[in-house]
Order: sequence, then structure tokens, then C-alpha cells
Amino acid sequence: MKITKLETQLVNLPLPRPIKTAIHDMRSVGCVLLRLRTDQGLTGEAYLFTLNGVRLKAFDEMVRGFEGLVVGQDPHHVTAIWEDIWAEINPTGHKGVTISALSTIDTACWDLIGKAAEKPLHHIFGACREKISTYASSGLWLSYSLDKLQAEAQSFLGQGFTAMKIRLGSQKPSDDIVRVQAVRDVVGPETGLLVDINQGLTPKDAIRLGRELEPFNLIWIEEPVAAYDLAGHARVTAALDTPIASGETEYTRFGIQAMIEKKACDILMPDLQRIGGLTEMRRVAALAHAHNLPISTHFFTHESLTIAGSAANCMSVEHIDWFAPLFNEPLEISKGEILIPQRPGTGFSFRADLAKF
Repeated sequence: MKITKLETQLVNLPLPRPIKTAIHDMRSVGCVLLRLRTDQGLTGEAYLFTLNGVRLKAFDEMVRGFEGLVVGQDPHHVTAIWEDIWAEINPTGHKGVTISALSTIDTACWDLIGKAAEKPLHHIFGACREKISTYASSGLWLSYSLDKLQAEAQSFLGQGFTAMKIRLGSQKPSDDIVRVQAVRDVVGPETGLLVDINQGLTPKDAIRLGRELEPFNLIWIEEPVAAYDLAGHARVTAALDTPIASGETEYTRFGIQAMIEKKACDILMPDLQRIGGLTEMRRVAALAHAHNLPISTHFFTHESLTIAGSAANCMSVEHIDWFAPLFNEPLEISKGEILIPQRPGTGFSFRADLAKF
């Protein structure tokens, strides 16, 4: 099998309403859809995204810039393709848009490998489960009123979720406590609650807030301080009983290795676009496992199920519904778990009727 064509399509997905975190204002997600065509009629698919579609054409240009390293190759040589692109980007850098492009190409190659074998990728990788815990992450935003928080929390319960994530980072810590209490009052003591501070606090303030949040029995506190402040992360992790989750902003196994060495968190959260695709995600899962650390994948719910089904130390996947309009197939959620599809490859395919950006 040979890759004969690399195609991209730019798509903008408006969010139902503008939303905010401690550091983001979001109105849409712009996506570069990648399709790798082959001489056997199979198509491998993957995507990357930017918030509000900013600089999306730069991401598209980077993906298409690797056409010469991809077209004519057998996708089964996915590791060789990965290493060729890795060498090619040395002068440009091994973080940022270069890795996002590499990640997307790598994931599309793996999708082709699964389709050629007519097997789901988690079976090819070596399956350990057929469903995985998830949590609702498409709401409970910092910009919501208390009434809106409670209504959406109740809605998530009705959708079959048994855990959900609240965004924090208010100017007054007392407001964050009130927000968590409001959600806990609605969902009860058995529902899992996670909070994401979105890098909004200093280490000292994060420790102070984290101690006040301990009575709520949180699953984790996510990105309490700036992502690059690994020493600050380590201070917060050491000071609190509640687990600290982080890592979505790290690139490749080398970024994750630095987090592990600094003891920056208790739970690692690799992001498929930043980590280097499924090839590197598998390496990162193994690296974390070697240090007795769990992972929980960030965004990319559909493709990340291949890792969730094959990495024994994957504790959950993040359910974010922003990208559902891209796909023909829906995610199946039952009693707080997502069923891992048995369809070949990643198990999901792009809709043919998506409007161009």
C-alpha cells in the first residue's frame, strides 16, 4: 500500500455560545482536516485545531509542507515517516506547529494501518479494555452564572455522565469555592468532580485555594499554575492531598519526561496534537507507566480512545463535544464510560458535507 495523495480541508466549528476560562476567550474551533489517499482506495484521516481558527492557515501550510516525506510511502512504515519528519523539523523546532503537523500525519497513517488490517487500532496496539471512564468537559465554564452551572451539571447527569469538570480561576478565591459548592449541591456526593484552573494562579494562591477545595473530594485539580512553571507545579503537587493533573501543553516524550523528573503532577494529561500523534502517545503512556503514573488524555476524544483501549495506565478520557460535527459516527456513553468502537482504524470518519473555512 502506498500513499498517493495528501489532502487538507479547513473547517470552522462555531461554539454554541462564547465561553471563557482563566486565560481563554473562545468562540469557535478552526480545524485542519487531513486525508491521506492510497492506491488501495483507503483513506487515513486525522485533524488538528486552533482556538477561534487563529493562524489556521499556518498549520495547514505546515501539514502540506511534509507532502514530499509522505506521498509514495507505505503507511505501515509509520515510525520511519515519524522519524523523517522529526529530523526535517530540527532547524524549525520540536515544539509548536511543527509537532502539530507531525501528530496529524502520524495519526492518519495509523488510521490507514487499522483500516488495511480491518481491525480497531486498540486491538492492533494490544487491547486492555473495551470501554473507558470519561467526564463531561464541554461546560461549567468560568463565564457561567451559578444558575447556569447548576442547570448544566444536572444536564450532564441526564446524559449519562458520572463525572464532570468545572473551570475555576475567579479573581476572588471565595467565588471559586461557591461555584464548586453550587455544582456539588446539585450532583450529590457520589458524582466525580474535577476542576481546571487553566494556569490562572501563582503557586502560593493555588496552594491556598487547593486546601480550601479539599472538603469537596475532587478527582483532581488541573493546571493550577503556568504550564511552563514546572517548579511551581511541583510545589503545588507536594503541598496538596488532592491530585494535580497537568501535561496537556507539553510536547513529545521529552516534555513529559521533564514533568516526571520535576514531580510536577500526579496525573499526566498528554494531548494528541502536541504530543506527536499516536506513535508518541504510546511512548508517553509507557513512560508514565514505568514511573507508576496514570494518564488521562486531553481533548481529541475520538482518536484518543485507541490509547485508552490499549494503555493499562489510562484512567480516563476527556469528553469534549466541540468536534462531534466533524464525524459520521457518534460517541457512545453509558454510565460514565465511553465504549471504544470496534470499527477499523480510529473508528471514526469525517463527514463529506462539511463546509470549508
